[in-house]
Amino acid sequence: MKLISTTCILVFTCFYCFLTCEKFDIPIDDDPLDSILDKYVQGGYHPFLYARLEDRSGSVIYEHSSVNQDILPGKSIDGQTMIRIWSMSKIVTITLIMDLIEDNIIALEESVTKYIPEFAKLKVATDENGVSLALVDSMSKICPYELEPIKSKMTLRHLINHEAGFYYATTMNECINEVISDANLPRAKNSDDLIEKFAALPLIQQPGESHFYGTNTTILGLVAERATGKSLKDLIKIRMTDPLEINGLKYNRQINEQLLPSVTGVDTVLRITRDGELDIFGPEFPSYEPDNKVYLGGEGMIATADGYCDFLRILLNKGSLNGKHFLSSQSVDEITSPHTQLENKWGYNGYNLWVTSDTLRKSGWGDEGLWQGGGYEGTQFWIDPKRGFVGVVMTQSNSLQKEAHGFYNDFRGEIYKQIFEYEQD
Repeated sequence: MKLISTTCILVFTCFYCFLTCEKFDIPIDDDPLDSILDKYVQGGYHPFLYARLEDRSGSVIYEHSSVNQDILPGKSIDGQTMIRIWSMSKIVTITLIMDLIEDNIIALEESVTKYIPEFAKLKVATDENGVSLALVDSMSKICPYELEPIKSKMTLRHLINHEAGFYYATTMNECINEVISDANLPRAKNSDDLIEKFAALPLIQQPGESHFYGTNTTILGLVAERATGKSLKDLIKIRMTDPLEINGLKYNRQINEQLLPSVTGVDTVLRITRDGELDIFGPEFPSYEPDNKVYLGGEGMIATADGYCDFLRILLNKGSLNGKHFLSSQSVDEITSPHTQLENKWGYNGYNLWVTSDTLRKSGWGDEGLWQGGGYEGTQFWIDPKRGFVGVVMTQSNSLQKEAHGFYNDFRGEIYKQIFEYEQD
Protein backbone atom coordinates (compact mmCIF):
# COMPACT_ATOMS: atom_id res chain seq x y z
CA MET A 1 0.00 0.00 0.00
CA LYS A 2 1.34 3.42 -0.96
CA LEU A 3 1.79 6.66 0.94
CA ILE A 4 0.90 9.54 -1.36
CA SER A 5 2.07 13.15 -1.01
CA THR A 6 -0.46 15.96 -0.50
CA THR A 7 0.09 17.21 -4.04
CA CYS A 8 -0.44 13.75 -5.47
CA ILE A 9 -3.60 13.35 -3.46
CA LEU A 10 -5.01 16.60 -4.83
CA VAL A 11 -4.14 15.64 -8.39
CA PHE A 12 -5.57 12.20 -7.95
CA THR A 13 -8.75 13.52 -6.33
CA CYS A 14 -9.41 15.74 -9.33
CA PHE A 15 -8.76 12.84 -11.69
CA TYR A 16 -11.00 10.54 -9.65
CA CYS A 17 -13.81 13.07 -9.70
CA PHE A 18 -13.43 13.38 -13.45
CA LEU A 19 -13.93 9.61 -13.72
CA THR A 20 -16.64 9.02 -11.17
CA CYS A 21 -18.75 12.08 -11.91
CA GLU A 22 -19.27 10.74 -15.39
CA LYS A 23 -22.68 9.07 -15.13
CA PHE A 24 -23.92 6.26 -17.32
CA ASP A 25 -26.67 8.01 -19.27
CA ILE A 26 -27.73 5.33 -21.75
CA PRO A 27 -31.34 4.27 -21.04
CA ILE A 28 -31.66 0.51 -20.52
CA ASP A 29 -34.97 -1.24 -21.18
CA ASP A 30 -35.24 -3.82 -18.38
CA ASP A 31 -38.04 -5.94 -19.80
CA PRO A 32 -36.17 -7.80 -22.60
CA LEU A 33 -33.28 -8.45 -20.23
CA ASP A 34 -35.59 -9.76 -17.52
CA SER A 35 -37.24 -12.02 -20.08
CA ILE A 36 -33.90 -13.56 -21.10
CA LEU A 37 -32.98 -14.29 -17.48
CA ASP A 38 -36.39 -15.77 -16.77
CA LYS A 39 -36.37 -17.89 -19.94
CA TYR A 40 -33.11 -19.63 -19.11
CA VAL A 41 -34.07 -20.22 -15.48
CA GLN A 42 -37.65 -21.31 -15.91
CA GLY A 43 -36.66 -23.40 -18.93
CA GLY A 44 -34.52 -25.55 -16.63
CA TYR A 45 -31.08 -24.47 -17.84
CA HIS A 46 -29.89 -22.58 -14.73
CA PRO A 47 -30.90 -22.98 -11.06
CA PHE A 48 -30.93 -19.19 -10.77
CA LEU A 49 -29.51 -16.13 -12.48
CA TYR A 50 -28.81 -12.82 -10.84
CA ALA A 51 -27.47 -10.02 -13.04
CA ARG A 52 -26.23 -6.61 -11.99
CA LEU A 53 -24.80 -3.63 -13.88
CA GLU A 54 -23.12 -0.70 -12.11
CA ASP A 55 -21.62 2.55 -13.35
CA ARG A 56 -18.29 4.06 -12.23
CA SER A 57 -19.75 5.43 -9.02
CA GLY A 58 -21.45 2.18 -8.01
CA SER A 59 -24.96 3.24 -8.97
CA VAL A 60 -27.02 0.26 -10.11
CA ILE A 61 -27.97 0.53 -13.78
CA TYR A 62 -29.80 -2.78 -13.93
CA GLU A 63 -30.47 -5.79 -11.74
CA HIS A 64 -32.78 -8.76 -11.87
CA SER A 65 -33.05 -12.11 -10.12
CA SER A 66 -34.73 -15.26 -11.36
CA VAL A 67 -34.82 -18.47 -9.28
CA ASN A 68 -35.97 -21.97 -10.22
CA GLN A 69 -38.05 -22.90 -7.19
CA ASP A 70 -38.05 -26.58 -8.15
CA ILE A 71 -34.28 -26.66 -7.62
CA LEU A 72 -33.99 -24.06 -4.86
CA PRO A 73 -37.35 -24.03 -3.06
CA GLY A 74 -37.94 -20.95 -0.97
CA LYS A 75 -34.64 -19.33 -1.99
CA SER A 76 -34.29 -15.71 -2.98
CA ILE A 77 -31.10 -14.38 -4.60
CA ASP A 78 -29.98 -10.77 -4.60
CA GLY A 79 -26.86 -8.62 -4.70
CA GLN A 80 -25.94 -9.63 -1.14
CA THR A 81 -26.11 -13.40 -1.69
CA MET A 82 -22.71 -15.04 -1.20
CA ILE A 83 -21.56 -17.03 -4.26
CA ARG A 84 -18.57 -19.29 -5.00
CA ILE A 85 -16.75 -17.41 -7.75
CA TRP A 86 -13.97 -19.90 -8.58
CA SER A 87 -11.73 -18.44 -11.36
CA MET A 88 -13.11 -14.96 -10.84
CA SER A 89 -10.72 -15.13 -7.85
CA LYS A 90 -7.77 -15.00 -10.27
CA ILE A 91 -8.02 -11.35 -11.29
CA VAL A 92 -8.42 -10.40 -7.60
CA THR A 93 -5.15 -12.19 -6.75
CA ILE A 94 -3.39 -10.68 -9.77
CA THR A 95 -4.55 -7.20 -8.77
CA LEU A 96 -3.10 -7.80 -5.30
CA ILE A 97 0.15 -9.00 -6.92
CA MET A 98 0.39 -5.76 -8.91
CA ASP A 99 -0.02 -3.85 -5.65
CA LEU A 100 2.88 -5.82 -4.12
CA ILE A 101 4.97 -5.14 -7.23
CA GLU A 102 4.31 -1.40 -6.94
CA ASP A 103 5.53 -1.57 -3.35
CA ASN A 104 8.72 -3.37 -4.49
CA ILE A 105 7.93 -6.42 -2.38
CA ILE A 106 8.10 -8.78 -5.38
CA ALA A 107 8.99 -8.48 -9.08
CA LEU A 108 7.59 -10.11 -12.22
CA GLU A 109 10.90 -11.53 -13.43
CA GLU A 110 11.89 -13.07 -10.09
CA SER A 111 12.22 -16.82 -9.86
CA VAL A 112 9.36 -18.62 -8.13
CA THR A 113 11.94 -20.71 -6.27
CA LYS A 114 13.14 -17.56 -4.49
CA TYR A 115 9.93 -17.83 -2.45
CA ILE A 116 9.08 -21.50 -2.91
CA PRO A 117 12.40 -23.41 -2.87
CA GLU A 118 10.40 -26.65 -2.67
CA PHE A 119 9.83 -26.25 -6.44
CA ALA A 120 13.53 -26.52 -7.29
CA LYS A 121 13.20 -30.22 -8.09
CA LEU A 122 9.98 -30.05 -10.12
CA LYS A 123 9.92 -32.21 -13.24
CA VAL A 124 8.04 -31.94 -16.53
CA ALA A 125 5.78 -34.66 -17.96
CA THR A 126 6.80 -35.54 -21.54
CA ASP A 127 6.37 -38.17 -24.22
CA GLU A 128 9.16 -40.67 -25.00
CA ASN A 129 10.88 -38.06 -27.16
CA GLY A 130 11.07 -35.47 -24.40
CA VAL A 131 8.24 -33.30 -25.77
CA SER A 132 6.17 -31.67 -23.04
CA LEU A 133 2.63 -33.05 -22.78
CA ALA A 134 1.17 -29.60 -23.42
CA LEU A 135 2.85 -29.60 -26.85
CA VAL A 136 1.96 -33.17 -27.87
CA ASP A 137 -0.71 -33.48 -30.58
CA SER A 138 -2.48 -36.43 -28.93
CA MET A 139 -1.93 -35.81 -25.23
CA SER A 140 -4.50 -38.42 -24.22
CA LYS A 141 -2.38 -41.21 -25.71
CA ILE A 142 0.77 -40.43 -23.68
CA CYS A 143 0.10 -42.68 -20.75
CA PRO A 144 2.29 -43.39 -18.88
CA TYR A 145 4.45 -40.32 -19.40
CA GLU A 146 8.15 -39.64 -18.93
CA LEU A 147 9.68 -37.09 -16.54
CA GLU A 148 12.37 -34.56 -17.37
CA PRO A 149 14.04 -31.84 -15.24
CA ILE A 150 13.03 -28.20 -15.61
CA LYS A 151 15.25 -26.50 -18.20
CA SER A 152 14.18 -22.86 -17.73
CA LYS A 153 13.59 -20.44 -14.87
CA MET A 154 9.98 -20.22 -13.72
CA THR A 155 9.08 -16.58 -13.05
CA LEU A 156 6.15 -14.78 -11.47
CA ARG A 157 5.26 -13.53 -14.95
CA HIS A 158 4.92 -17.15 -16.08
CA LEU A 159 2.45 -17.73 -13.25
CA ILE A 160 0.36 -14.68 -14.15
CA ASN A 161 0.26 -15.68 -17.82
CA HIS A 162 -0.47 -19.40 -17.22
CA GLU A 163 2.87 -20.31 -18.75
CA ALA A 164 4.46 -21.97 -15.69
CA GLY A 165 3.15 -25.49 -16.32
CA PHE A 166 0.52 -26.02 -13.62
CA TYR A 167 -2.89 -27.38 -14.65
CA TYR A 168 -6.28 -28.74 -13.55
CA ALA A 169 -7.58 -32.31 -13.63
CA THR A 170 -9.07 -31.53 -17.04
CA THR A 171 -6.06 -32.13 -19.32
CA MET A 172 -7.63 -34.99 -21.32
CA ASN A 173 -4.70 -37.13 -20.15
CA GLU A 174 -6.01 -39.71 -17.67
CA CYS A 175 -2.61 -40.39 -16.13
CA ILE A 176 -1.83 -36.80 -15.22
CA ASN A 177 -5.45 -36.08 -14.24
CA GLU A 178 -5.29 -39.01 -11.83
CA VAL A 179 -2.10 -37.68 -10.25
CA ILE A 180 -3.58 -34.29 -9.44
CA SER A 181 -6.86 -35.84 -8.30
CA ASP A 182 -5.02 -38.14 -5.89
CA ALA A 183 -3.17 -35.14 -4.45
CA ASN A 184 -6.53 -33.73 -3.27
CA LEU A 185 -5.12 -30.20 -3.22
CA PRO A 186 -8.10 -28.44 -1.60
CA ARG A 187 -7.74 -30.61 1.49
CA ALA A 188 -4.22 -29.50 2.35
CA LYS A 189 -3.80 -28.64 6.04
CA ASN A 190 -2.16 -25.27 5.40
CA SER A 191 -0.16 -23.37 2.78
CA ASP A 192 3.06 -25.27 3.45
CA ASP A 193 1.23 -28.57 3.05
CA LEU A 194 -0.32 -27.30 -0.20
CA ILE A 195 3.13 -26.37 -1.51
CA GLU A 196 4.42 -29.86 -0.70
CA LYS A 197 1.50 -31.36 -2.63
CA PHE A 198 2.24 -29.18 -5.66
CA ALA A 199 5.96 -29.96 -5.44
CA ALA A 200 5.18 -33.67 -5.82
CA LEU A 201 3.23 -33.15 -9.07
CA PRO A 202 4.78 -33.03 -12.56
CA LEU A 203 4.47 -29.88 -14.65
CA ILE A 204 2.71 -30.24 -17.98
CA GLN A 205 5.26 -28.10 -19.83
CA GLN A 206 8.56 -26.29 -19.42
CA PRO A 207 8.03 -22.80 -17.96
CA GLY A 208 7.48 -20.30 -20.76
CA GLU A 209 6.75 -22.86 -23.50
CA SER A 210 3.09 -22.04 -24.05
CA HIS A 211 -0.13 -20.83 -22.46
CA PHE A 212 -1.78 -23.67 -20.50
CA TYR A 213 -4.64 -22.73 -18.18
CA GLY A 214 -4.45 -24.11 -14.65
CA THR A 215 -3.60 -23.57 -10.98
CA ASN A 216 -0.85 -21.05 -11.74
CA THR A 217 -2.67 -18.22 -9.94
CA THR A 218 -2.98 -20.31 -6.80
CA ILE A 219 0.83 -20.69 -6.84
CA LEU A 220 1.01 -16.91 -7.28
CA GLY A 221 -1.03 -16.48 -4.10
CA LEU A 222 1.41 -18.78 -2.25
CA VAL A 223 4.29 -16.60 -3.48
CA ALA A 224 2.52 -13.54 -2.04
CA GLU A 225 2.18 -15.34 1.30
CA ARG A 226 5.85 -16.34 1.41
CA ALA A 227 7.01 -12.85 0.34
CA THR A 228 4.99 -11.02 3.01
CA GLY A 229 4.64 -13.53 5.83
CA LYS A 230 0.87 -12.99 5.77
CA SER A 231 -1.94 -15.24 4.57
CA LEU A 232 -3.62 -14.45 1.26
CA LYS A 233 -6.85 -13.97 3.18
CA ASP A 234 -5.23 -11.27 5.35
CA LEU A 235 -3.44 -9.63 2.42
CA ILE A 236 -6.71 -9.19 0.52
CA LYS A 237 -8.39 -7.82 3.63
CA ILE A 238 -5.59 -5.53 4.84
CA ARG A 239 -4.44 -4.17 1.51
CA MET A 240 -7.64 -4.16 -0.54
CA THR A 241 -11.09 -4.78 0.88
CA ASP A 242 -10.80 -2.91 4.20
CA PRO A 243 -9.14 0.31 2.94
CA LEU A 244 -11.32 0.42 -0.18
CA GLU A 245 -14.49 -0.35 1.80
CA ILE A 246 -15.40 -3.45 -0.20
CA ASN A 247 -17.90 -5.72 1.52
CA GLY A 248 -18.74 -9.12 0.09
CA LEU A 249 -15.37 -10.36 -1.26
CA LYS A 250 -13.48 -12.85 0.90
CA TYR A 251 -12.39 -16.44 1.50
CA ASN A 252 -14.13 -18.04 4.47
CA ARG A 253 -17.85 -17.98 5.12
CA GLN A 254 -19.05 -16.81 8.53
CA ILE A 255 -20.36 -19.36 11.04
CA ASN A 256 -23.99 -18.37 10.42
CA GLU A 257 -23.53 -17.95 6.66
CA GLN A 258 -24.71 -20.73 4.34
CA LEU A 259 -23.60 -21.11 0.74
CA LEU A 260 -25.93 -22.23 -2.01
CA PRO A 261 -25.69 -25.83 -3.23
CA SER A 262 -23.85 -26.55 -6.46
CA VAL A 263 -26.10 -27.67 -9.30
CA THR A 264 -25.15 -29.67 -12.39
CA GLY A 265 -26.73 -30.24 -15.77
CA VAL A 266 -24.54 -33.24 -16.61
CA ASP A 267 -27.58 -35.55 -16.76
CA THR A 268 -29.39 -33.10 -19.12
CA VAL A 269 -31.72 -32.29 -16.23
CA LEU A 270 -30.63 -29.95 -13.44
CA ARG A 271 -29.91 -31.59 -10.09
CA ILE A 272 -27.88 -30.92 -6.95
CA THR A 273 -24.23 -31.96 -7.46
CA ARG A 274 -23.18 -35.06 -5.50
CA ASP A 275 -20.18 -35.02 -3.18
CA GLY A 276 -16.93 -35.63 -5.04
CA GLU A 277 -18.48 -35.03 -8.45
CA LEU A 278 -17.28 -32.97 -11.38
CA ASP A 279 -14.61 -30.95 -9.65
CA ILE A 280 -11.60 -29.51 -11.47
CA PHE A 281 -9.29 -30.71 -8.69
CA GLY A 282 -10.69 -34.21 -8.56
CA PRO A 283 -12.78 -35.30 -5.59
CA GLU A 284 -13.12 -32.11 -3.54
CA PHE A 285 -14.31 -28.53 -3.68
CA PRO A 286 -12.21 -25.86 -1.97
CA SER A 287 -13.09 -25.40 1.69
CA TYR A 288 -15.10 -22.30 2.55
CA GLU A 289 -15.49 -23.20 6.23
CA PRO A 290 -14.84 -20.54 8.88
CA ASP A 291 -11.73 -22.37 10.13
CA ASN A 292 -10.23 -22.99 6.67
CA LYS A 293 -6.55 -22.02 6.42
CA VAL A 294 -5.84 -22.85 2.77
CA TYR A 295 -6.50 -19.92 0.43
CA LEU A 296 -6.61 -20.80 -3.24
CA GLY A 297 -5.75 -17.61 -5.10
CA GLY A 298 -7.08 -18.97 -8.37
CA GLU A 299 -10.28 -20.61 -7.22
CA GLY A 300 -11.17 -20.18 -3.55
CA MET A 301 -12.97 -16.87 -3.02
CA ILE A 302 -16.63 -16.18 -2.37
CA ALA A 303 -18.37 -12.92 -3.21
CA THR A 304 -21.63 -11.10 -3.49
CA ALA A 305 -22.53 -9.47 -6.80
CA ASP A 306 -22.42 -6.11 -5.02
CA GLY A 307 -18.95 -6.81 -3.60
CA TYR A 308 -17.54 -8.12 -6.85
CA CYS A 309 -18.85 -5.11 -8.76
CA ASP A 310 -16.98 -2.95 -6.26
CA PHE A 311 -13.79 -4.84 -7.06
CA LEU A 312 -14.34 -4.49 -10.82
CA ARG A 313 -14.73 -0.76 -10.41
CA ILE A 314 -11.13 -0.58 -9.18
CA LEU A 315 -10.04 -1.62 -12.66
CA LEU A 316 -12.71 0.48 -14.38
CA ASN A 317 -11.54 3.57 -12.47
CA LYS A 318 -7.87 2.94 -13.32
CA GLY A 319 -6.87 1.70 -9.88
CA SER A 320 -9.14 3.62 -7.51
CA LEU A 321 -12.35 3.08 -5.57
CA ASN A 322 -14.42 5.18 -3.20
CA GLY A 323 -11.97 8.08 -3.52
CA LYS A 324 -9.02 5.92 -2.50
CA HIS A 325 -5.99 4.92 -4.55
CA PHE A 326 -4.99 1.26 -4.87
CA LEU A 327 -3.14 0.71 -8.15
CA SER A 328 -1.50 3.05 -10.60
CA SER A 329 -3.18 3.48 -13.97
CA GLN A 330 0.01 2.01 -15.48
CA SER A 331 -0.57 -1.23 -13.57
CA VAL A 332 -4.16 -1.41 -14.82
CA ASP A 333 -2.89 -0.82 -18.35
CA GLU A 334 -0.40 -3.67 -17.87
CA ILE A 335 -3.19 -5.99 -16.70
CA THR A 336 -5.28 -5.24 -19.79
CA SER A 337 -2.45 -5.19 -22.37
CA PRO A 338 -1.92 -8.12 -24.80
CA HIS A 339 0.17 -10.91 -23.27
CA THR A 340 -1.00 -14.32 -24.50
CA GLN A 341 -3.33 -15.91 -27.07
CA LEU A 342 -2.58 -13.04 -29.44
CA GLU A 343 -3.77 -14.87 -32.56
CA ASN A 344 -7.26 -15.62 -31.27
CA LYS A 345 -10.02 -14.12 -33.42
CA TRP A 346 -12.11 -13.38 -30.30
CA GLY A 347 -9.48 -11.18 -28.66
CA TYR A 348 -6.44 -11.65 -26.44
CA ASN A 349 -5.48 -12.42 -22.86
CA GLY A 350 -4.11 -9.70 -20.61
CA TYR A 351 -3.06 -10.77 -17.12
CA ASN A 352 -5.81 -13.40 -16.92
CA LEU A 353 -8.32 -10.86 -18.19
CA TRP A 354 -9.79 -11.50 -21.63
CA VAL A 355 -10.06 -8.46 -23.90
CA THR A 356 -12.58 -8.89 -26.71
CA SER A 357 -12.06 -8.20 -30.41
CA ASP A 358 -14.62 -6.87 -32.90
CA THR A 359 -15.65 -10.49 -33.56
CA LEU A 360 -17.89 -10.25 -30.49
CA ARG A 361 -19.67 -7.23 -31.94
CA LYS A 362 -19.97 -8.81 -35.39
CA SER A 363 -21.59 -11.84 -33.73
CA GLY A 364 -24.16 -9.64 -31.99
CA TRP A 365 -22.96 -10.64 -28.51
CA GLY A 366 -21.22 -7.53 -27.19
CA ASP A 367 -18.52 -5.12 -28.27
CA GLU A 368 -14.82 -4.81 -28.93
CA GLY A 369 -12.56 -3.86 -26.01
CA LEU A 370 -14.52 -5.43 -23.15
CA TRP A 371 -12.52 -6.90 -20.24
CA GLN A 372 -14.13 -10.14 -19.16
CA GLY A 373 -13.81 -13.42 -17.26
CA GLY A 374 -15.77 -16.12 -15.48
CA GLY A 375 -15.78 -19.01 -13.03
CA TYR A 376 -16.30 -22.77 -12.90
CA GLU A 377 -19.90 -22.65 -11.67
CA GLY A 378 -21.11 -20.30 -14.37
CA THR A 379 -20.34 -16.88 -12.90
CA GLN A 380 -19.45 -14.18 -15.44
CA PHE A 381 -18.24 -10.59 -15.42
CA TRP A 382 -17.19 -7.87 -17.82
CA ILE A 383 -15.95 -4.30 -17.72
CA ASP A 384 -16.79 -1.76 -20.40
CA PRO A 385 -14.07 0.92 -20.09
CA LYS A 386 -15.46 2.91 -23.03
CA ARG A 387 -18.91 3.49 -21.53
CA GLY A 388 -17.94 3.26 -17.88
CA PHE A 389 -19.85 0.35 -16.41
CA VAL A 390 -19.35 -3.19 -15.11
CA GLY A 391 -21.55 -6.28 -15.32
CA VAL A 392 -21.79 -9.40 -13.16
CA VAL A 393 -23.91 -12.52 -13.63
CA MET A 394 -24.15 -14.96 -10.73
CA THR A 395 -25.27 -18.61 -10.73
CA GLN A 396 -24.03 -21.89 -9.19
CA SER A 397 -24.09 -24.55 -11.87
CA ASN A 398 -21.38 -26.65 -13.50
CA SER A 399 -21.41 -28.92 -16.55
CA LEU A 400 -24.11 -26.81 -18.12
CA GLN A 401 -26.33 -28.20 -20.81
CA LYS A 402 -25.38 -26.99 -24.29
CA GLU A 403 -28.44 -24.75 -24.50
CA ALA A 404 -27.60 -23.09 -21.19
CA HIS A 405 -24.45 -21.46 -22.55
CA GLY A 406 -26.50 -19.37 -24.96
CA PHE A 407 -27.66 -17.22 -22.08
CA TYR A 408 -24.51 -15.17 -21.86
CA ASN A 409 -24.54 -14.27 -25.53
CA ASP A 410 -28.27 -13.52 -25.51
CA PHE A 411 -28.13 -11.39 -22.37
CA ARG A 412 -25.09 -9.31 -23.18
CA GLY A 413 -26.12 -9.16 -26.83
CA GLU A 414 -29.42 -7.52 -25.84
CA ILE A 415 -27.61 -4.98 -23.66
CA TYR A 416 -25.31 -3.92 -26.49
CA LYS A 417 -28.11 -3.95 -29.03
CA GLN A 418 -29.76 -1.28 -26.92
CA ILE A 419 -26.49 0.60 -26.44
CA PHE A 420 -25.69 0.64 -30.16
CA GLU A 421 -29.18 1.82 -31.06
CA TYR A 422 -28.86 4.68 -28.60
CA GLU A 423 -25.39 5.65 -29.84
CA GLN A 424 -26.55 5.69 -33.46
CA ASP A 425 -29.42 8.08 -32.76
